[in-house]
Amino acid sequence: QVTLVESGGGLVQAGESLRLSCTVSGYTDSVAAMAWFRQAPGKGREFVSGISGRGRYTDYADSVRGRFFVSRDNAKYTAYLQIVSLKLEDTAVYYCASHARDYPSRSKQDYKTWGQGTQVTVSS
Repeated sequence: QVTLVESGGGLVQAGESLRLSCTVSGYTDSVAAMAWFRQAPGKGREFVSGISGRGRYTDYADSVRGRFFVSRDNAKYTAYLQIVSLKLEDTAVYYCASHARDYPSRSKQDYKTWGQGTQVTVSS
């Protein structure tokens, strides 16, 4: 069994930066690609970013490209999402997800393991 735990969310002002973390525990050998999704109030869960097992390939939704940066440290079993220049519309619960294939998918249906989410609230 794999467990993902997100951290790093909080209340920030527009324009500030934040770094989210997702730590993997349990059967870590089964974790390859990791991804970040977010769900704003009243909206569906949307893909934000993904990273391959060794971190060589990254993917971003068009809406966040250039402001969101995904990375991972496999020695620490942790993936990160650095967010710069936060906007009001970035307010959401951010979830990390993982699956056993090496390359990330943009479809939430492809992920079986999810974290509990971390709230990011951006104020003006």
